[in-house]
Amino acid sequence: MAPVPRIVLDDRLLIEELLVGLDEEGERHTTTYWYYRACRAAVGGAGGHLSGPFLGLDAGHQTTAIRSLLSLPDTIGLPDPRSTVPVMAELSERHPRLNLLNLEAAATGLVLDATMLLSIEAARGVLPGILDAENISWRTVEIA
Repeated sequence: MAPVPRIVLDDRLLIEELLVGLDEEGERHTTTYWYYRACRAAVGGAGGHLSGPFLGLDAGHQTTAIRSLLSLPDTIGLPDPRSTVPVMAELSERHPRLNLLNLEAAATGLVLDATMLLSIEAARGVLPGILDAENISWRTVEIA
């Protein structure tokens, strides 16, 4: 039997997974910084690309959705910093201008040998070029 593929969800796709679910096959993971940004958006709720989905919910569902983020389910893995931090340091030598969030994302893809799933907004940034340079599989996922 073939192993289950691993996927890494960016912050926006993590929110989508927790609110309504994603139709994606694979063992789900995210990064610590993407998880933090998703939680911050849920709690802070400024109405932007990350927090917008929470603003469309009624008060009861909004509270439930925020709680679901603040207690990340066991079905979504977080990589061990003991594995990712050394890889982040190596990546920073090859890509010295890359910020911490993107270093962690690329390191997670390498450590887990996972496909990175990026929202349309995330795919417009610098991360896809780094993923390509490091031979890390990625693709965009459009949210309806």
